[in-house]
Amino acid sequence: MKIVFATNNQHKLDEIRSILGKDIEVVSLADIGCHEDIPETGNTLEENALMKAQYVYDHYHVNCFADDTGLEVEALNGAPGVYSARYAGGVGHDSQANMDKLLNELKDEDNLRARFRTVIALIEKKDVCPCGCTSIKQIHRFEGIVNGQITRQKSGAEGFGYDPIFQPDGYDKTFAELGTEVKNHISHRARATQKLAEYLKTL
Repeated sequence: MKIVFATNNQHKLDEIRSILGKDIEVVSLADIGCHEDIPETGNTLEENALMKAQYVYDHYHVNCFADDTGLEVEALNGAPGVYSARYAGGVGHDSQANMDKLLNELKDEDNLRARFRTVIALIEKKDVCPCGCTSIKQIHRFEGIVNGQITRQKSGAEGFGYDPIFQPDGYDKTFAELGTEVKNHISHRARATQKLAEYLKTL
């Protein structure tokens, strides 16, 4: 089975492909010739994920899914949340700047509890309506959450994003120290993707 993942982020692609396995061929936006900067202007992870998947479906008419992930910190009332990738401002995803800003905002906080949350939106092309004017689609959503805490300092060289400062519950190392194999079994994206995989295997 082939399906489009609405991203060109190689880290995400590698992670998703590893989790879904060889039975499902995951192709990127670049693989289908999509090089546009798809808007992510939603106010929630759910809105952003669906927005990206809907764009691909409308323009390329293929089965596709998109994800959005946020780091939600208790002491910051759930921030950075939907703004996690661009928390420090500026253009692009500056992980170092994002982590530095977060650590600075938490320097006087005792509560370092946080969670990563991933939402996946899948749009499945089901059929064509009787008059042939449009296709009939189904939308599915899958969520994955991993709880943990923010560390005071960055630690570890693997992973990406906030991985060097997030320590999941039950472990004494950050995501960036645990490595890809462990992370791909326990992470928020892994949990959401497992739900996606279970559904795809029923098709």
